[in-house]
Amino acid sequence: MHVETRFLRDGNGSGSSPSVMPHFDNFMSPISKSGSPVRQILDPLTELSETNRKWRLEMNLHRLARPAMALITCSLALNVWASGEKPLRVIVPAPAGGTMDTAARVVGQQISADIGRPVIVENRPGATGSIGLSAMLQAAPDGNTILLGASNLLVEAPQVMKVPYDPLKDIVTIARVASSSYVLVTGASYPAKDFQSLVAQLKARKGKSSFASYGMGTVSQYSGLILSSQAELDMQHVGYAGSPPALQDVIGGQVDVMFDGMVTSLPLIKSGMLRPYAVSGKSRSRYFPDVPTMTELGYRDIQFQGQVCFYGSSKLPADVLAKLQAIIKRAADAPAVQQKLIDVGVEPDVSIDSAALLAENKLLSQRNAAIVKKFNIQAN
Repeated sequence: MHVETRFLRDGNGSGSSPSVMPHFDNFMSPISKSGSPVRQILDPLTELSETNRKWRLEMNLHRLARPAMALITCSLALNVWASGEKPLRVIVPAPAGGTMDTAARVVGQQISADIGRPVIVENRPGATGSIGLSAMLQAAPDGNTILLGASNLLVEAPQVMKVPYDPLKDIVTIARVASSSYVLVTGASYPAKDFQSLVAQLKARKGKSSFASYGMGTVSQYSGLILSSQAELDMQHVGYAGSPPALQDVIGGQVDVMFDGMVTSLPLIKSGMLRPYAVSGKSRSRYFPDVPTMTELGYRDIQFQGQVCFYGSSKLPADVLAKLQAIIKRAADAPAVQQKLIDVGVEPDVSIDSAALLAENKLLSQRNAAIVKKFNIQAN
């Protein structure tokens, strides 16, 4: 049996190697061959009494059958999913070439190789992700259309803008595949060499210093506001439409500091154009192990971590959800996939516990809503 596997980029496509699940006979063939584990168990039984021999035979066959049946069950789950003729459509609510787009293509290509079914990545950017999410929700909830995006789609954007869906009721988190932290940076020419001297420098210019963010109502803005408040810096906020223009002004010295996502800052830090002072994750970053966390520095409220997740309609049937989780987890756990994710600046972090992920999103939404209210954050 031959299965042609295609991985389509933006609907145009380029090939990937075919992958066909092993035939079920391959799982059972050791049982029928001489010298097999079954034969090794059966031979010593000839000396037992007839009754005891039959009982021992049955117990040993059951013991051997369990791992074989587990393999068959796994294969059935993947083959049932692969039997559909439609491509698996993955909507990305961001432009081509960005972090989410890259993650979708890396994981999607592995899924296609695993199940022998085409995967199409479709970019639907705009309106802080609501265009892509709406397109996903408008599709039939049959598992053929899902979305990959950052968790801010559900826990940040709805706090400052109206969206045509309930982010916690209409959408289910199918799986998390990676997480990312944020980093406090300045241009490399900024005089402060460490966090303490940075705060001192900003305090010396109290009311005149500034911080950039890559958008209103985002963690980038939250973090700057909290630092400004708790360190009594009275910094002015300068909002941008995305990280690239904001970082350009940080590097040029037009803006003092910025909390940015690791993915966009990492190459600029490596090239010597930005200087990192702290990260906002729960632990230090693998990329800069000598850079402390904001929690270590005494700012416990600046602990933010983004998540890269696959989402679907909450109307997905339970069996379809389980199959999607199985194929996504298998792909995301592949060492080659994890290395590619690390290379672009995100940490592999796989979970398919939808209930736990929903509970986490509820807590994050409540926290973000409180921040928005405290600082009176409003979208443009």
